[in-house]
Amino acid sequence: MVNVGGKAPTKRRALAEGRILLKSAYEAVKNDKLKKGSVIECARIAGILAAKKTGNLIPLCHPLSINYVSLNFEFKGEELIIRSVVECEGKTGVEMEALTAVSVACLTVYDMAKSVDKNMEIRQILLMEKEGGKSGKWISPKNNV
Repeated sequence: MVNVGGKAPTKRRALAEGRILLKSAYEAVKNDKLKKGSVIECARIAGILAAKKTGNLIPLCHPLSINYVSLNFEFKGEELIIRSVVECEGKTGVEMEALTAVSVACLTVYDMAKSVDKNMEIRQILLMEKEGGKSGKWISPKNNV
């Protein structure tokens, strides 16, 4: 684990995005018609919980005291686009927390909709932005949000 003890805490923020191609499950997910319940709300809670547990899931990742986590969902074509924002004041960034939130949210959507279509595809999980720390602000060339 990297020693961050000598670093000063700064405001940290990360935005991540993931996509799941829903195919024939698109209408059922969008219109909340699945037997397991509300896919979007379950995925939102799963993503928030995952962000909070990232230090326990990713080896050598520092556990952080997170100030804020949000997940937003956008239906586009046959895809569900999931974006997470994570913020904290700390000695290391929250990129892994944002990526973990999106990943687990996508997996939750898959789990809840697999009875309709097992051929869904989780794709394009990536960091879109990060702020804070020594490297400052970074924006992915793929970020058009």
